[in-house]
Amino acid sequence: MTQRGRATRPTGRPRGAAGPRGGDLAARRDRLRAVIEPVVNDAGYDLEDLSVSRAGRRHVVRVMVDTDGGIDLDAVAVVSRAVSAALDAAEETGGDILAGEYQLEVSSPGVDRPLTLPRHWRRNVGRLVKVTARGAAALPGQRGEQPAGDRQLTGRVVAADDEGVHLETDDGRAAWAYAQLGPGRVQVEFTRLAELGEPDDEFDDADDSDEIDDSDDIDDEDDVEDEER
Repeated sequence: MTQRGRATRPTGRPRGAAGPRGGDLAARRDRLRAVIEPVVNDAGYDLEDLSVSRAGRRHVVRVMVDTDGGIDLDAVAVVSRAVSAALDAAEETGGDILAGEYQLEVSSPGVDRPLTLPRHWRRNVGRLVKVTARGAAALPGQRGEQPAGDRQLTGRVVAADDEGVHLETDDGRAAWAYAQLGPGRVQVEFTRLAELGEPDDEFDDADDSDEIDDSDDIDDEDDVEDEER
């Protein structure tokens, strides 16, 4: 789900003048995070990702937020307005943060978002996940010695807390500490969705679902470049 908007700021810099680019985007992202993260947290959500990139003469600010139980389109719109107001206030009191026009995009994570934090695993209890077990000498519940090394696991998340996750695999249920696992990837199960009566569009990419676009499109010839994450 994406809320898009545009704000234009006078920068005191001639339109043709070139501002700092490249590595300076990382510094801009840090300044943006300092403004945006408290706003997102105060609204009751987690800031999952923040990026800033160049698209022609403007910046594109992408903000990804989530919470337990997911976030709907109305909440995305509320967060978008709050973030935009916070950026306005920050520029009025602290000077240019983005130095010129910018486009704000607020979205929720898509199903392809990797599971890297305990809250990501907790929010996907019941889903089938593929993950790499790092340096496991033997899979839990298996007998006999096996050579150490990374192993691919596919299992259903049955429980997750701050310490680790319980996965139900073909070999049975086992507990794993997060330090033993790489990023998890949710597996799409269309048959299971049909059984549960859940809509398939849940698994559309975040930028393709329930989109609100009240901005001018970026010119086709303006390539997005120098993105820092």
